[in-house]
Amino acid sequence: MAQTNSFDITTGADLQEVDNAVNQAMKEVGQRYDFKGSHCTIDFDRAVPELRLEADDDFRMKALFDVLQGRLIKRQVPVKNLSVGDVEPAASGRVRRTIGIAQGIDGDTAKEIVKAIKGQGFKKVQSQIQGDQVRVTSPSKDDLQAVMQFLRTADFGIELTFGNYR
Repeated sequence: MAQTNSFDITTGADLQEVDNAVNQAMKEVGQRYDFKGSHCTIDFDRAVPELRLEADDDFRMKALFDVLQGRLIKRQVPVKNLSVGDVEPAASGRVRRTIGIAQGIDGDTAKEIVKAIKGQGFKKVQSQIQGDQVRVTSPSKDDLQAVMQFLRTADFGIELTFGNYR
Protein backbone atom coordinates (compact mmCIF):
# COMPACT_ATOMS: atom_id res chain seq x y z
CA MET A 1 0.00 0.00 0.00
CA ALA A 2 1.36 3.42 -0.97
CA GLN A 3 2.12 5.87 1.78
CA THR A 4 0.09 9.07 1.72
CA ASN A 5 1.38 12.33 3.11
CA SER A 6 -0.84 15.15 4.30
CA PHE A 7 -1.09 18.55 5.93
CA ASP A 8 -3.89 20.66 7.37
CA ILE A 9 -4.80 24.22 6.42
CA THR A 10 -6.22 26.24 9.30
CA THR A 11 -6.47 29.80 10.50
CA GLY A 12 -6.84 31.54 13.81
CA ALA A 13 -5.28 33.83 16.32
CA ASP A 14 -3.75 33.04 19.69
CA LEU A 15 -6.39 34.53 22.01
CA GLN A 16 -3.87 35.04 24.81
CA GLU A 17 -1.79 37.21 22.48
CA VAL A 18 -4.93 39.17 21.56
CA ASP A 19 -5.63 39.70 25.27
CA ASN A 20 -2.04 40.88 25.81
CA ALA A 21 -2.30 43.27 22.85
CA VAL A 22 -5.55 44.73 24.24
CA ASN A 23 -3.94 45.28 27.65
CA GLN A 24 -0.91 46.97 26.06
CA ALA A 25 -3.14 49.16 23.88
CA MET A 26 -5.22 50.28 26.88
CA LYS A 27 -2.04 51.10 28.79
CA GLU A 28 -0.79 53.19 25.86
CA VAL A 29 -4.15 54.97 25.53
CA GLY A 30 -4.00 55.86 29.23
CA GLN A 31 -0.58 57.47 28.78
CA ARG A 32 -1.07 59.33 25.49
CA TYR A 33 -1.72 63.07 25.54
CA ASP A 34 -4.32 63.03 22.75
CA PHE A 35 -6.49 60.64 24.82
CA LYS A 36 -6.26 62.71 28.02
CA GLY A 37 -9.71 63.36 29.48
CA SER A 38 -11.46 61.05 27.02
CA HIS A 39 -13.29 57.83 27.70
CA CYS A 40 -11.98 55.21 25.26
CA THR A 41 -12.33 51.49 25.95
CA ILE A 42 -11.49 48.18 24.32
CA ASP A 43 -13.44 45.12 25.52
CA PHE A 44 -12.31 41.63 24.51
CA ASP A 45 -14.84 38.80 24.63
CA ARG A 46 -12.97 35.48 24.47
CA ALA A 47 -16.10 33.35 24.11
CA VAL A 48 -17.25 34.95 20.84
CA PRO A 49 -14.03 36.06 20.00
CA GLU A 50 -14.58 39.71 19.25
CA LEU A 51 -13.32 43.14 20.25
CA ARG A 52 -15.60 46.07 21.08
CA LEU A 53 -14.10 49.54 20.82
CA GLU A 54 -15.80 52.65 22.19
CA ALA A 55 -14.58 56.23 21.88
CA ASP A 56 -15.76 59.83 22.22
CA ASP A 57 -15.72 60.67 18.49
CA ASP A 58 -14.60 59.41 15.07
CA PHE A 59 -11.12 60.91 15.39
CA ARG A 60 -10.42 59.11 18.67
CA MET A 61 -11.98 55.90 17.31
CA LYS A 62 -9.52 55.96 14.40
CA ALA A 63 -6.61 56.64 16.77
CA LEU A 64 -7.80 53.89 19.14
CA PHE A 65 -8.05 51.41 16.27
CA ASP A 66 -4.57 52.37 15.03
CA VAL A 67 -3.09 51.81 18.50
CA LEU A 68 -4.83 48.42 18.80
CA GLN A 69 -3.80 47.35 15.30
CA GLY A 70 -0.18 48.28 15.99
CA ARG A 71 -0.18 46.23 19.19
CA LEU A 72 -1.76 43.25 17.43
CA ILE A 73 0.92 43.38 14.74
CA LYS A 74 3.69 43.53 17.34
CA ARG A 75 2.19 40.49 19.10
CA GLN A 76 2.10 38.68 15.71
CA VAL A 77 -1.67 38.33 15.62
CA PRO A 78 -2.77 38.09 11.96
CA VAL A 79 -4.73 41.28 11.28
CA LYS A 80 -5.99 39.70 8.07
CA ASN A 81 -8.30 37.59 10.26
CA LEU A 82 -10.02 40.66 11.72
CA SER A 83 -13.45 41.53 10.34
CA VAL A 84 -13.77 45.21 11.13
CA GLY A 85 -17.32 46.51 11.51
CA ASP A 86 -18.58 49.98 10.73
CA VAL A 87 -18.46 52.84 13.21
CA GLU A 88 -21.89 53.09 14.86
CA PRO A 89 -23.28 55.95 16.94
CA ALA A 90 -23.74 55.18 20.64
CA ALA A 91 -25.27 57.06 23.57
CA SER A 92 -24.11 60.58 24.51
CA GLY A 93 -22.53 61.32 21.12
CA ARG A 94 -20.03 58.47 21.46
CA VAL A 95 -19.14 55.95 18.74
CA ARG A 96 -18.67 52.19 18.85
CA ARG A 97 -17.08 49.57 16.58
CA THR A 98 -17.12 45.76 16.71
CA ILE A 99 -14.23 43.69 15.37
CA GLY A 100 -14.62 39.94 14.89
CA ILE A 101 -11.67 37.55 15.01
CA ALA A 102 -11.74 34.53 12.67
CA GLN A 103 -10.95 31.30 14.53
CA GLY A 104 -11.24 28.70 11.79
CA ILE A 105 -11.95 28.54 8.09
CA ASP A 106 -15.63 29.13 7.29
CA GLY A 107 -17.40 26.86 4.79
CA ASP A 108 -17.37 29.25 1.82
CA THR A 109 -13.65 29.99 2.14
CA ALA A 110 -12.90 26.26 2.57
CA LYS A 111 -14.79 25.49 -0.65
CA GLU A 112 -12.89 28.28 -2.39
CA ILE A 113 -9.55 26.80 -1.21
CA VAL A 114 -10.49 23.29 -2.37
CA LYS A 115 -11.64 24.66 -5.74
CA ALA A 116 -8.38 26.62 -6.18
CA ILE A 117 -6.28 23.52 -5.42
CA LYS A 118 -8.24 21.43 -7.91
CA GLY A 119 -8.11 24.24 -10.47
CA GLN A 120 -4.31 24.22 -10.46
CA GLY A 121 -4.27 20.61 -11.68
CA PHE A 122 -1.88 19.12 -9.13
CA LYS A 123 -1.46 15.41 -9.88
CA LYS A 124 -2.74 12.94 -7.28
CA VAL A 125 -3.50 15.71 -4.78
CA GLN A 126 -6.74 15.36 -2.84
CA SER A 127 -8.27 18.04 -0.62
CA GLN A 128 -11.23 17.71 1.70
CA ILE A 129 -13.02 19.92 4.20
CA GLN A 130 -12.93 18.68 7.80
CA GLY A 131 -14.91 21.01 10.02
CA ASP A 132 -13.09 24.35 10.18
CA GLN A 133 -9.95 23.14 8.39
CA VAL A 134 -8.95 21.66 5.04
CA ARG A 135 -6.82 18.50 4.76
CA VAL A 136 -4.65 18.03 1.68
CA THR A 137 -3.25 14.56 0.91
CA SER A 138 -0.90 13.21 -1.73
CA PRO A 139 1.58 10.34 -2.13
CA SER A 140 4.28 12.87 -3.06
CA LYS A 141 5.72 15.33 -0.53
CA ASP A 142 6.93 17.48 -3.42
CA ASP A 143 3.35 17.94 -4.62
CA LEU A 144 2.31 18.98 -1.09
CA GLN A 145 5.13 21.52 -1.02
CA ALA A 146 3.93 22.88 -4.36
CA VAL A 147 0.38 23.21 -3.00
CA MET A 148 1.69 25.09 0.05
CA GLN A 149 3.68 27.42 -2.19
CA PHE A 150 0.62 28.07 -4.34
CA LEU A 151 -1.60 28.77 -1.32
CA ARG A 152 0.95 31.22 0.15
CA THR A 153 0.67 33.33 -3.01
CA ALA A 154 -3.15 33.13 -3.23
CA ASP A 155 -5.36 35.54 -1.29
CA PHE A 156 -8.44 34.12 0.42
CA GLY A 157 -9.02 37.04 2.78
CA ILE A 158 -7.62 35.21 5.83
CA GLU A 159 -4.17 34.23 7.08
CA LEU A 160 -3.60 30.53 6.29
CA THR A 161 -1.44 28.37 8.54
CA PHE A 162 -0.16 24.94 7.61
CA GLY A 163 0.19 22.29 10.25
CA ASN A 164 0.16 18.58 10.98
CA TYR A 165 2.54 17.94 8.06
CA ARG A 166 3.35 14.25 7.80
